[in-house]
Amino acid sequence: MIIGILGDTHDRADATAAGVRALRDRGAEFFIHAGDVGSEAVLDQLAGLSAVFVWGNNDWDRMPMARYAQSLGLTCGGDMYRLTLDNKEIAVTHGDSDQTVRKLLEGQSLDYLFTGHTHVPHDRRSGKTRWINPGALYRARHKTVAALDLATDRLTLLTVNV
Repeated sequence: MIIGILGDTHDRADATAAGVRALRDRGAEFFIHAGDVGSEAVLDQLAGLSAVFVWGNNDWDRMPMARYAQSLGLTCGGDMYRLTLDNKEIAVTHGDSDQTVRKLLEGQSLDYLFTGHTHVPHDRRSGKTRWINPGALYRARHKTVAALDLATDRLTLLTVNV
């Protein structure tokens, strides 16, 4: 399974649409948004897809957005969400809480941890856990998303032109 990872869209529906297109072109079947969604217009770009998102520190209207996401069939994971895909244990959180990130990494129960927040892509290992930040689709020198093939553990960082 290939998953598409994006984050820090900050209400930029056009950039989100371009990021989702790039990920779909790479074969993404499941989408994870690592927070700072920003608006319902961004959620519209995920409508009809298998997707989950978490809140970021700039997501202000959470309850209305959560209700809207539910109406679209999207999963709102709150501040932190755990899921299993292809027998891989995954957690996603925005990354603005160092304590949450530290606990998730120290637990060593995860195969993958996805975060956003810094607007800078990274791919690191902490013991068993591979910690991935896809970058950002807003306020980033290069707007990026990431495609991860869970079968091969291959990560591809994609530059999105908007």
